Amino acid sequence: MRINKYLAECGLASRRKCEAFVTEGRVKVNGKLVTSLATEVDSRDTVTVDGEKVQPIKKHVYLIMNKPKGYVCTASDEFGRKTVLDLIKDKKERIFPVGRLDYDTEGLLLLTTDGDLANRLTHPRNEITKTYSAKVEGEVDEELIERLRGGVILDGVKTKKCKIKLVEFKDGLSRFEVVISEGRNRQVRRMFESINKEVVFLKRVAIGDLKLSGLNRGEYRALTPEEVNYLKLV
Repeated sequence: MRINKYLAECGLASRRKCEAFVTEGRVKVNGKLVTSLATEVDSRDTVTVDGEKVQPIKKHVYLIMNKPKGYVCTASDEFGRKTVLDLIKDKKERIFPVGRLDYDTEGLLLLTTDGDLANRLTHPRNEITKTYSAKVEGEVDEELIERLRGGVILDGVKTKKCKIKLVEFKDGLSRFEVVISEGRNRQVRRMFESINKEVVFLKRVAIGDLKLSGLNRGEYRALTPEEVNYLKLV
């Protein structure tokens, strides 16, 4: 199989992230440095990443977490900030987060050792919906909401159409339910910034039909077999 798929099956990260391990010169096959993504490997080969031997995982781990604010979604942070992996206390496997939530964003986060599933859930072509609860300063008139629904320009590219519903206006804050089908950097916050509105609270509450419930901030649990099957088919 292709080297990026092999590394993903070893639980290092999604296939796309594993491609970077190869192009950055961190991977060796049978002691020889490889930098081509066309490299093919099989069970007879010895593959190392940063000098550490890796092997495909036979039984994957699938977790759902209620990520709190103040944690980054990465294995390590160059600025010494806490990572979501610091919250995982009972797993020895090489778990990684599926996609990212911003440092100041909380809510539903998936973690796994399954690179193929991570790739499926994060690849733009699959357009898997993510639902957020967002609190925005002040009132937002319907014309501006409609502009967001139709798409706004971020980094020179228009966002895809999305669903936005005003849930309530209370104590000077507008609370929205926002459903998007792409995962651009800080997308929900930047969408509201484009109409000069600041998001003061943001929480992801669902991925597809998988909803966040029964977990306090920082808590996690294993996904049920039915939930895993759903994510593989969504």
